[in-house]
Amino acid sequence: MNVAHVFRPPRAPTPRPPLLVLLHGIGADELDPRLAVASLRAPYEAEPMGHAWYAVDWRTTPPTGDFEQAEESRAALVALLPALAREHGTDPARTFLLGFSQGAILSLAVALTAPGLVRGIVLHSGRVLPGLAARVPPAAALAGLDALVLHGTQDDVIPVRRGREIRDLLGPLLGARLEYREHDAGHGVTAATLADVRRWLAARLG
Repeated sequence: MNVAHVFRPPRAPTPRPPLLVLLHGIGADELDPRLAVASLRAPYEAEPMGHAWYAVDWRTTPPTGDFEQAEESRAALVALLPALAREHGTDPARTFLLGFSQGAILSLAVALTAPGLVRGIVLHSGRVLPGLAARVPPAAALAGLDALVLHGTQDDVIPVRRGREIRDLLGPLLGARLEYREHDAGHGVTAATLADVRRWLAARLG
């Protein structure tokens, strides 16, 4: 499976820069100038427009996801991350994933099933894929992983309880390396959540 992407080199170039991978991404102008940025396009076409990491049947209550497609997307991302670092000369030890909604869902799945590929994850308005908790490695395997989890308390697409499930899953594994924040917002990116992302990333770039 090919995952199309657009690459933007860092505005403040350094040898082997850190890489931020955007899944369902946010405009790069708001991000740290030291970051190289790869903005990915999900592989499946969505109705009525755009792309998705996996199909969702909105006719059911609750909506039903095609989790076989989700697994195919996860595997494709695990293969893509080291390839991006090789192709663009970024530091593979400083690869960060920033995902919104489905992008957050896939970012979490990648980080927990292939933790050696990811330095940190920003999960905005996501949830835990069914079955993922059974694939979580021991805490020691996640010793190099940091996470920022953001969710809107008024989210009517992925309810805030789903964000709290991520918090409850990652808390025992990451301890103080997990930051969880709720905002008075719906299912969308806000100036406040972008500020959280900028601050969190900057702290990890030294």
